[in-house]
This record gives sequence, structure tokens and C-alpha cells, in this order.
Amino acid sequence: MVKPTITLDAQQIADYHATGWLSVPSISTPAELALLRETYDSLFAARAGREDGRQYDLVGNDRDPERAAVPQIIGLTVFRPELRETVAWANARQIFTQLLGAEPETLGDHAILKPPFSPMPTPWHQDEAYWDAGREYRMLSLWIPLQDVDLDSGCMHFVPGSHRLDVLPHRPIGGDPEVHGLELVGDPTEITAGAVHVPLAAGGCTAHHQRMLHYTTPNRKAEPRRAWIIMGNLPSQPRVVPRRFPWKEAQHTQREQRARAAVAAAAAAAAAAAAKAG
Repeated sequence: MVKPTITLDAQQIADYHATGWLSVPSISTPAELALLRETYDSLFAARAGREDGRQYDLVGNDRDPERAAVPQIIGLTVFRPELRETVAWANARQIFTQLLGAEPETLGDHAILKPPFSPMPTPWHQDEAYWDAGREYRMLSLWIPLQDVDLDSGCMHFVPGSHRLDVLPHRPIGGDPEVHGLELVGDPTEITAGAVHVPLAAGGCTAHHQRMLHYTTPNRKAEPRRAWIIMGNLPSQPRVVPRRFPWKEAQHTQREQRARAAVAAAAAAAAAAAAKAG
């Protein structure tokens, strides 16, 4: 097993809990980053996971696989399990353990690609708005750019302290229920007035709480903006006070349809194989 190479200090941990986010200059190596970029680009070029709903357009209706504005893949490690044996993954686990206060129950990942000269921002949102409204979570995400990022290429923006808010009203981007991505309802200007942006060198990372308000800018550069996101969580619990996420109830995306069809096909194949074996 690859061992972590970094340990957060007490001030970094305190800063995270006070503001809801943290920046770490480097959690990988130059050689590893070159391999990560190669793997990342090959999976997006192959549209890995498209048929089973793991690859889709984050900001569009996802009807045309040739014209995804901001493609996303859920689970690079599903297709390349060896990514779990990287220095970046080991350091992510170390960071999660320190910030969550215990070893994470699970680690997952996804990747968001902003093509060259992509005009699309990732709108202001909270990650928890995507999840099950009936559960209580303790989760955070590490956002790792595989190339340098700044205001012109799609770096992260955070609203310090917003992790203390409840989950705010969201909607699918543009109000289109076929779009997977979410955005805050209404004009976010006032609530995001204190936002900070976080340029990073390749292989650095930001860590943010599940309720942190965050946003990334369009990519105005000729190089793709590659972001690999690793998530760590402690066991979730049923909520004592019920709540609803009406924006989730209203969505009906192409991604979900493909995912359901893939599950049904796998179940049918398994049943057929069992019948044949019997």
C-alpha cells in the first residue's frame, strides 16, 4: 500500500473547521501527474461509462454525446483501479482522516473536464444538494487540478463559513429538469459576496465541506481544465427531521435513464446465466 507523504498541522485542521475549506499546495508528484493526465484524457476520449450513465454532460441535457459542454465521469477508479495506489489517493485518505476525525468509511471519485475555451462555469451550489434528502452526512471533497488553474482556467471559489448553512434551494442548471448539474435558485450575488478564489499548481488540492458554497469559472485557455475529485465520508445516518429536495424529485435525466437500463440489463443477464447453470 502506498503511504501518505503529507500530514496536516493543527492550524490547517482548525482553519478547515472554521471556514469549511482548505488549500494544500501539493499531494502528488510530477511523474504521477503525467500518468494521471494520460489516464484521464484516455478515459474521456473513450467516453468511458457513457452507456451505463457514468459519463454524461454536467451542464447540458446530455442528448448528444458528441457535444458535451462539460463532460463528467463518475468513478475513474472504476475503470482504472490502479489509481487507488497513487500518492494522491494515499494523501487524500490521510487528509480525510484528519479532517473527519476518523478513517473514512468509503472513498469515491469523479472527474470534470472543461474543454479548451469552454464558456461554461460550474454554477454556485452545495454538494449535499445532489444527495439523499433523508440522510445525514459527514463528507468532504478534495478537488485536484491536473494542471495549473487560475481565474482564466476554472479555479475554485468558496464562500468561507457557508458550510454552516442548511442546504439552500437549488434547481437544475437553467431550470431544465433534463440537466444533471444543479445551481442555487435566484441571484447568488448577495450570499456569495465574500467569496474567495483559489489558484492552484498542478497536483495541489482544495478540501471542502459538503455544504460549502462553491463555483468554478469558465476555461478561457487553450489547455483542457482537468479536475479529479476524491470524496471521503463517515457512515451516514437517517435524518431525525425529515426534509425534501424538490429539485431532485423533478429531475429526469438521460444519465439516469441509461443507468437504469444498464442495471436492468445486468440483472437480466445474471438471471439468464443462473437459469442456464441450474
